[in-house]
Amino acid sequence: MTEMTLHGKALIAGQASGEVLHADTGLSFMGGVDAATGRVIDVHHPLCGQSVAGKILALPSGRGSCSGSLVIFELLLNGHAPAALVFRHKETILTLGVLIAAELFQRGIPVLQLDEAGFAALSKARFVRIEGDRVQPTETLAAGPHTFVLPKPDPADFTLADIDRRFLAGEFGEAARIAARIVLQTARIEGATELVDVDMAHLDGVFYQGPAGLQFARKLCDMGAKVRVPTTMNAICVDRRQWRAQGVAKGLGEASDALADAYVEMGAKPTYTCAPYLLDPAPKAGQMIAWGESNAVVFANSVLGARTLKYPDYLDILVALTGRAPAADCYLDASRRATIRLDLPPLTDLDDLFFPLLGYHVGKIATNEIPLICGLEGQKVSHDDLKAFGAAFATTSAAAMFHILGITPEASTAGAVLADEVRGVTVTLQDLAETWEELNIARTPDVDMVSLGNPHFSLTEIAALARLCDGKRKADGVRLIVTCGRDVHAQAKAEGLIDRIKAFGGEVLNDTCWCFIAAPVVPQSVRNIATNSGKYAHYGPPAVGKDFHFASLERCVDAAVTSRIDTTLPAWCHRDA
Repeated sequence: MTEMTLHGKALIAGQASGEVLHADTGLSFMGGVDAATGRVIDVHHPLCGQSVAGKILALPSGRGSCSGSLVIFELLLNGHAPAALVFRHKETILTLGVLIAAELFQRGIPVLQLDEAGFAALSKARFVRIEGDRVQPTETLAAGPHTFVLPKPDPADFTLADIDRRFLAGEFGEAARIAARIVLQTARIEGATELVDVDMAHLDGVFYQGPAGLQFARKLCDMGAKVRVPTTMNAICVDRRQWRAQGVAKGLGEASDALADAYVEMGAKPTYTCAPYLLDPAPKAGQMIAWGESNAVVFANSVLGARTLKYPDYLDILVALTGRAPAADCYLDASRRATIRLDLPPLTDLDDLFFPLLGYHVGKIATNEIPLICGLEGQKVSHDDLKAFGAAFATTSAAAMFHILGITPEASTAGAVLADEVRGVTVTLQDLAETWEELNIARTPDVDMVSLGNPHFSLTEIAALARLCDGKRKADGVRLIVTCGRDVHAQAKAEGLIDRIKAFGGEVLNDTCWCFIAAPVVPQSVRNIATNSGKYAHYGPPAVGKDFHFASLERCVDAAVTSRIDTTLPAWCHRDA
């Protein structure tokens, strides 16, 4: 296909040559690509084991974590990034990581978006040369420069408020000026023509993944950066009060502390939780906010009815510095409509495993679409159920929200949320059984560790765990660890719940969560981990190199007692005839 030149949209223009690495499945760089080497580590992805370094990486989009921008940022600064990124769909998270590295550190690569036919044609090419918005397949690896060009957004293209012009003029300092520039670049990528005010922010990229992230935060601090809206912080890599006693490596612990302190220096509140919706005050319906952390984004949009983009790491702090955000995506009524309807089979006797399993499955179908799930009307569905659903959905989908008919606030009727053009999908019990098998990769029923709290447990989840632990004692050689935020921990401690879990032999960690926890908290001797989190069942295997059981909370606690887990399908998930 060397005679065919493909034309696309240059999100970040430039020149690059390289071997094509193409996949038809979206990839989360966070938990899916090693930030130090560029190797794909997502065991569920077709590119697993291959390196993105120096390649023309072609993906439909990213997916899952908001922290993909953080990982591509690290790769750009350590020299293991792709030579270029080519997407089928609009992809903000990875594009913003490139944009911020280019703006602040002059490290960038071309980023393009192709139409469906062009993206499919690219799968047949071995090598390509990129020039601006053109992709030219070549027989061999072509020589040539590798460059990038940052477009300068013309204020004439935007409806700028007076406060925006003052930011751009440097009236509020250099950090705010650069933040405003990047926010405007984001607006261009998103197709927005104006900015909106936000009332609060939640920062996802406050955890240490390498020296580039600390460089970024310190550079902002050195420029005098201060947040302009109330701002909370996500979980980090360590429990700040326990990491030394746990034997965590000094280098990781001190770097994590330094990074967290930098964001506190900018005015962020040290909440250290991946479940900011559990903090007081939670956002209200219709409130404009700027949240990172994928599970928090979908919970805010879907369950609380608040409005936020799915903020890439590092863009969240830049919006917090200005209080201004692109008027795009889920800030707009039209962009909150569902374009896919999923109909569920008749369901009875549901347990808590159903919701993360369903969320993970729905995300695999609605990879870039907002779904409406039908068939749960009349079921008792709690906020904890929706929290588990949303975290798993946000693992496999790039969408920023979901609707559940008769359950989530905007979906009182199907007509209230469906777009004009909608496709329909029927979900069967066999479909769900196959997804359950996909996440249960452990080959034996043995359990060495039970990992709970991804996302951080709520007070009601801790109470449920305490009830299951009462009167029992975990087996020797098995660890049960639950993570939660400091605020929830204080409430649970006051109610005696923490002591009941510890009497069982369980452990409770704050500040960190399972996306970041590794040795020595997860010892090398551990072979099989049990979890009730669809998110951790996906990200855990490449993160810690262990096999996983995905099960209900009750089965997880029983496994901690007996060292073995019930590996039969949940009772509600009997296969269709």
